[in-house]
Amino acid sequence: MKACAHPRQAERLATLRSYDVLDTPRESDFDDIVLLASRICQTPIAVVNLIDEERQWFKAEVGLGTRETPLETSICSHVILEQDFTMIEDTQADVRTADNELCTPVDGLRFYAGALLKAENGLPIGTLCVLDNKPNSLDDEQKHALSVLARRVMKELDLRRALRTQDLLKKEIDHRVKNSLAAISGFVRLYKAEAERNGDVSAAFDAVQRQLDAVAAVHRAIYLAGEIEMLDLGEYLAALSGLLEESLPPNMSVRADAPELLAVPKLASALGLVANEFAANTVRHVRQEELEVKIEYRLTAGTDEIVFSCSSNVPEGCETSDPASTGIGRHLMEAAISQFGGKLEHNGDADGFELTARLPASAAE
Repeated sequence: MKACAHPRQAERLATLRSYDVLDTPRESDFDDIVLLASRICQTPIAVVNLIDEERQWFKAEVGLGTRETPLETSICSHVILEQDFTMIEDTQADVRTADNELCTPVDGLRFYAGALLKAENGLPIGTLCVLDNKPNSLDDEQKHALSVLARRVMKELDLRRALRTQDLLKKEIDHRVKNSLAAISGFVRLYKAEAERNGDVSAAFDAVQRQLDAVAAVHRAIYLAGEIEMLDLGEYLAALSGLLEESLPPNMSVRADAPELLAVPKLASALGLVANEFAANTVRHVRQEELEVKIEYRLTAGTDEIVFSCSSNVPEGCETSDPASTGIGRHLMEAAISQFGGKLEHNGDADGFELTARLPASAAE
């Protein structure tokens, strides 16, 4: 019998993929864990099993000789719907596994015990499990050891993700600084030309100073959001839009349309990153003499979904028809939204371009 999908399947899959572990090579750290689990539990098979959308994939295994199998034959897909530890002493006597084609043969999988691999948000991404070709059972010490080893697996996965996040954060900071410096360089050239025309060098320096202050305020607003327990996204986006407009050329305007919505600062920072990236890439590519550019941010919140859209009146086909189509900018925005189980959508036509982030309503919690 095939297991039902997890009740928070979209979030669970997003959590799994945030570890960026699927289809990676074998690693001795995980191989050692399954070997130890097999020996402690005295079973011929042990697996670090990750439950993907249509398959179960094995980061490490001993006794199976394969890296993945279809979800239809997965015992662990049942287990991730249950308690932290599950033991099935005889799979042919259990309704969840009695008709499983891996369990029905005489030499099939007759015993299963697994401890959930749970992420920090409490969602299961898979199991550390042991199996046998005959009915079996684990004593309390073996159950405890398997649970401890499962937590060890998660610590290894969390460590690898933290290192990737640290590298991404460095790239994010480098990229923001590069974008800001490019914008400031453009302002300096603009005000230099203005000063050469009217001879008012002091006014030009004052204008450049205002732009520097505005750019610094944008970055400060994004990062300070992380120091508040809960904040109103409507107020945050309105304030951020004002700061962004101050930092943009005179032919660019920014407005926000967002309701009052209390949210965790992590979500505010993610939306702030998307808003800043959209505006920064727009100003970096649009020639000032081309058109009056209007940037609009709109936030809507329903019972199931939060939608954040960034739009401009730059028509499709122009140099900026997709301000985030390539490079680290798009990667950063996708990473910021995907951590909540969300996704980005890109749409453009003759009237302009829109970037939309769709997130589950639970992202605000």
